Amino acid sequence: MNSNSGEVDDDLPMRWNGWGDPHRAAPLSRAVRALLPLLLGRLRRPEPAVDIEDVTLAASALTDEDLAALVGAVGTAGIDTTDEGRIRHARGRSTPDLLRARQRAQEAPDAVVHPATHDEVRAVLDVASERRIAVIPFGGGTSVVGALHPERGAHRAVISLDTRRLSGLLRFDEVAGEALLGAGTTGPVAENLLAARGHELGHYPQSFRYATIGGFAAARSSGQNSAGNGRFDGMVTGIRVATPTGDLDLGRAPGSAAGPDLARLFLGSEGTLGVITEVRVRTHPVPRGRIFEAWTFPDFVTGADALRRVAQHGPGPTVIRLSDEAETAVSLAQVGRIGRLLARGAGAVTVFEGGDAAGRRERTAEILRAAGGQSAGEEDAAEWLRGRFDGPYLRDALLDAGVFCETLETATTWSNLSASKKAIETALKTGFEDADARSYVMCHVSHVYPTGASLYFTVLAGIQGDQLAVWERVKASVNDAIVGSGGTISHHHGVGRDHAPWLIDEVGDTGLRILRAVKRELDPRGILNPGALLGHSPEV
Repeated sequence: MNSNSGEVDDDLPMRWNGWGDPHRAAPLSRAVRALLPLLLGRLRRPEPAVDIEDVTLAASALTDEDLAALVGAVGTAGIDTTDEGRIRHARGRSTPDLLRARQRAQEAPDAVVHPATHDEVRAVLDVASERRIAVIPFGGGTSVVGALHPERGAHRAVISLDTRRLSGLLRFDEVAGEALLGAGTTGPVAENLLAARGHELGHYPQSFRYATIGGFAAARSSGQNSAGNGRFDGMVTGIRVATPTGDLDLGRAPGSAAGPDLARLFLGSEGTLGVITEVRVRTHPVPRGRIFEAWTFPDFVTGADALRRVAQHGPGPTVIRLSDEAETAVSLAQVGRIGRLLARGAGAVTVFEGGDAAGRRERTAEILRAAGGQSAGEEDAAEWLRGRFDGPYLRDALLDAGVFCETLETATTWSNLSASKKAIETALKTGFEDADARSYVMCHVSHVYPTGASLYFTVLAGIQGDQLAVWERVKASVNDAIVGSGGTISHHHGVGRDHAPWLIDEVGDTGLRILRAVKRELDPRGILNPGALLGHSPEV
């Protein structure tokens, strides 16, 4: 197993109404339970989650003829019409998704199909186009922007197309440092297969344990090692896609001037233009060893300026993250070190892997120290790495305690970072105040570029009324604040259905018309993920 991927198994089960492996879930620590009323006031009595056996679904809208045609495409073993199978493919893992999963009556796809080859994917799309069945591509089920909602649109029925049988290392070119992977290959499986050949992809988003290679591509994912390894879309050298009107196999050479790069069109397409079946990616030798160092800064502004200097200097850390004062405080409380809070301010972690790690660490330390940082040793950075995939479990425990918890993110330029952060925090706090709810907003920078950085927010709120209704109003206000303050509507979570109304602010009316024209050409009947990315339009 690739030591960089963390202590994870190849195929962990995903909890149907929460995050990850149910055996990893843990209750809130005593320190956090004591802190929550101080931050949020009186908490609501949580509604108990229903058992999966007690969930009620509408009967499948698929006819016997529909099912027979789908069996002809993928075989009997490739069709799942059980209630449990449908429920497990009914949503992603945003907080609204998980709140809906606690309800007794739920929406779900009418069936789940499991194609095992590219040709079977094409056959499913042919059946769905002919029979007016919507298709929701489904990888690891980790979307947090409503991209997996089983929306029929104008169609008779909707199916979930699970890509996880499209798994494995299909080809490896050690000389070129390039691997061809099935789109349904999960992060841990991909890294283990590459590690057996002495290589790694090095893409580690928080969803790593469950998300798939195709999902990384479809959502333009960015991993926690992005400072050293780059974003996932920068790792892709080729892509194979099945669409309702034909196939594409793109990426002939490592560089080309043969017209616009069509492969980029499908990176971030979120299953609306076609189904990604294979992804070719660049790899590198597994780095040996790591160097950790944590840092403290008097405040977030000072820390952000220090990260800017590092990003603009050149080769630096593989990982660099900065938590604001609020997030630093809660992180310390979570591990029972609240007494160290007053000495901390804003905290940062750096991790160095690969060539000249020691030299890069020394140069980075010199920059951070000159910018007002103080080294805090290795412990906090190493501790962050050990738990870096476990954050969503805390969200589940908070929901169980009656606390609303959700995340959102953006990116902007260094010169606009503080103003954008302030605008978003104000929108969050004001939105919850208007609902008579106290909130606590935390932020960190986890992805840096020479020209700017991401901002990732976590918000806790003590909502007494309808949590979904309150969040829908707050989120709309926050999205307005994001685009109004010059940020992108999404740095790495994607658009889905939650952000679709704001895509026009990102790409403009002409850009949206271009994307819808491509959609009409590749998916003329609009069966692929209706309502996601491009929103609802009579044209698609």
